[in-house]
Amino acid sequence: MRVFALLCLTAALGFAQSWPGYLVDSRCYKSDQTNHNDNPSTVERDMNLELRQCSPNGKTKDFALVLPDWSSLKLDAAGNAKAAEIVRNPANKMPLAVTASGERVNGTLKVSSIAAASMAKAGQ
Repeated sequence: MRVFALLCLTAALGFAQSWPGYLVDSRCYKSDQTNHNDNPSTVERDMNLELRQCSPNGKTKDFALVLPDWSSLKLDAAGNAKAAEIVRNPANKMPLAVTASGERVNGTLKVSSIAAASMAKAGQ
């Protein structure tokens, strides 16, 4: 029985990955992503501005992780709770670079851990 439990734990850990990026308010970022013109003749979007505009605050409940390719992953309930703790730390500056570990399930990241990171570590 112990061997089976160990194998299950090892298998579960094997699917976890590290995800560098920026924490944003999920609702704000989703809105920004859907409210732009995909016409290639338009001026490039200022993604750094979008990161600043969608920076989370103490009232943010739903977070997303913006990856280096500007796609995003919503955080699960546990990840939202952990992200809220990071955002409440006054030492962390916005935009908030983080590294999250967990498993990607469709468009959601099931977070096992998340921590503030330097911008270089977040892939930017």
